[in-house]
Amino acid sequence: MPSKPASRKNPANEADRGTLEELSEAIESGAGLPAVSRAASRALGASVALIDRSSAVLAVAAMSSAEESKLLAGEDGVETAELRVADAVVGELRYRARGSQPEPAVLRMVTTLLALELERSRAPDWASDEAAGEFVRAVLARRVTDRGDIVARAAEQGAKIEGGAGVLIARAAPHTAQSGEWRARVMTLALRALRSVSGGTLAALSDDGEPAEVTAIVPAADEEQLARAAGGVEAELAQALAGFSVTVAMSRWTQDPVDLYRAGKEAELAANVAEAEGAGTLAFEDTGSYRLLLPAMSEDPGELERFYDETVAPLAAYDEQYETELVATIEAYLENDGNVTPTAERLFTHRHTIRYRLERARELSGHDITSTEGREKLGLGLKAMRVLGIAPPRGPAMEPGAEAGKVRRPKED
Repeated sequence: MPSKPASRKNPANEADRGTLEELSEAIESGAGLPAVSRAASRALGASVALIDRSSAVLAVAAMSSAEESKLLAGEDGVETAELRVADAVVGELRYRARGSQPEPAVLRMVTTLLALELERSRAPDWASDEAAGEFVRAVLARRVTDRGDIVARAAEQGAKIEGGAGVLIARAAPHTAQSGEWRARVMTLALRALRSVSGGTLAALSDDGEPAEVTAIVPAADEEQLARAAGGVEAELAQALAGFSVTVAMSRWTQDPVDLYRAGKEAELAANVAEAEGAGTLAFEDTGSYRLLLPAMSEDPGELERFYDETVAPLAAYDEQYETELVATIEAYLENDGNVTPTAERLFTHRHTIRYRLERARELSGHDITSTEGREKLGLGLKAMRVLGIAPPRGPAMEPGAEAGKVRRPKED
């Protein structure tokens, strides 16, 4: 019988196996992320950068500083692979092959090992962030009300608030769809800026949706330190988040930790007003007459909602249904002291169209904005809308009969 040919070993497979074993040994020995990244680099035959879910760069293995810059900038030739543990994204691997691209099976094995090591090594930090976030939510939702308990639990998280503190809210809204864990990156950037001013800052990230919202309790000795923190986080986010709208709001400084609940409502009110009016940074002290609505917002937001429902809500619903601009017209009319001509100029439409819209607003809301009482109620309704964070609908004016400035009352059903 003919003898079986001797099996041939594939040198490439042997090399892959050897470098993967080296990577496994680095993980098992607890050598640390830099050593693990160097082993991953050899396994893939590529320069690599290991990045966590908040976009923080944890380790880089590259042949030169120029190569490292290319990796971090995501230049041509740089590939990315998600690092996942089950369904959770825990980070990202960026790599730039020195020759041919790594085999898919090898890449899959490397990313699996890296994801598990990243989850293991970063779990304490992430758990700490989660605990801090839960504390912030509990205080601002008034689930913790005892002064001693608040101070003690803050100290457990590394924050000394017995000397005074304030609340900051930072919002970042992307102009285009974002991929990956971009919201966690907003959190990392905000915390970095805030902790450079106040090392004990604790923060919570909103659960989902847009904009990403970071709410922070900032230990501060006075109002000035709190203002520096607000300015720092606004500058950091604006610089690092190209293509985002950034809003930062600040409460008043308080010496009593029990008042942090009120400070949270102040920051929320200021953030909603700033977002509605397009302001980058706004302190509660600078919200003017909006401050008068704080008690209603803090103690009985349902009353504000009812007032909005009785004034501006019917106009907003009409705008939403028919793509009109009744709310925008009311805003412009009030800002122009009830003068039709500058209102028409601002909205690039005819004076007759403005008068038609004002009449339509009266019919829908029951309030005549040309009267003192109607002006006051609709003005307060707009303020309630902003304080509640309700975005007015926007769209082209398409009322029946408003084409080219020609006004014709719609037929009644």
